[in-house]
Amino acid sequence: MVDGVSLSVQVRGAAGTESWCNERLAALRAQGWEPFDAACHSGSPDAVLWRAADAAALASLRDHPALATMAHDSALVVHADGESPGDETALLKLGAEAVLAGDDGEALARALRHAVWRKRVEQAARRAYATDLATGLPHQTQLIEHMTQLLALREREPAPMVLLVLRMDGFAQAGQRLGAEAGNVLRRKVAVRLRGGLRASDVVASLTPEAFGVLLGRLESKHDGERVAAKLLKALALPLSVAGQACRVTAHVGLSVFPDHGKDAQTLLQRATAQAASVATVGPEGFGASVHRIGGPAANDPP
Repeated sequence: MVDGVSLSVQVRGAAGTESWCNERLAALRAQGWEPFDAACHSGSPDAVLWRAADAAALASLRDHPALATMAHDSALVVHADGESPGDETALLKLGAEAVLAGDDGEALARALRHAVWRKRVEQAARRAYATDLATGLPHQTQLIEHMTQLLALREREPAPMVLLVLRMDGFAQAGQRLGAEAGNVLRRKVAVRLRGGLRASDVVASLTPEAFGVLLGRLESKHDGERVAAKLLKALALPLSVAGQACRVTAHVGLSVFPDHGKDAQTLLQRATAQAASVATVGPEGFGASVHRIGGPAANDPP
C-alpha cells in the first residue's frame, strides 16, 4: 500500500544492473510498493522503473522493443547515471514519464507515485476519448486503429475480414415521442442486441449517433459477412421497448470486404458507409447487398 492505495512496480534494466535493481526493489517494497511479477500477475504494473547504468544504456533504451508497450501500459520512469539530454528528451517523447538521476530513495519513490497518478489521468482521458459514453462502445477512431492492426496481421495471415456499417432510423423518433434520454436508451438496447449476435472476437463500435460499425475480424468465407448481416437485421426486427413503450428501429446495412474492396481501414469504412447510405431504395426492409436473400447459418452461429 502506498498512501492507502495498492501500487505495483517492476524494476528492470540491462545485464549488469541486477544488484541495483534488487536493492531498489527492496527499498520500494519497504515503502509499501508491491513487486510485480509477470509470472504471478495479470495485466501490467502500475509503474516500471528502468535502470540505465550509463549513457550508452540510456541510448539503447530508445530502441528497446518493449519500450512502447511499457510506456503505454504503465508509468515508465528511467533512472540514469549517464547524462545525455538528447536521449532523455527522446525517451520523454516516446512516453517515459520521467528520467531521473541520484540515489535518493524517497525522491525516487515520490517520482514514481507522481508518474502513476499522471498515467492514470492520461488513461482515463484516453478511455473517455475512445468510448461513446451513451453506449459504452468504442468510437470510430478506436475502430480504425483496431482495423489497422488487424489488417497488418491479415497481410501475414491472409483471411477475409468484413466491416458492416448499420445506419439506423428510429432513435430521433423515440426521443421526440418519449423524451431526449429515450433515444439514448434505445441506442444502448440496440448496441446490446448487436453485441449479443456476435462472437467475442468481433467488434461493435459507435460511428455516429445514428450508425454502428461491426468488424468481423476473421471469417472462413467473404460471403459469411452477408449471412452475419442478415442475422443482425433479423435480431433488430424483434420488438424493442423503452419505458414500457414499443419502439421500432430500421437498419440499412453497408458491407465491405478485405481485400476485395480495399486494403486499408479508411477505404473499407468509406465503402461500407456509402453503401449503407444508399440502400434506402433497396427494398422496404432497407437491407443492403441483398442480404435478405442469403440463406444458411451465419458464420458466428453456434454449432
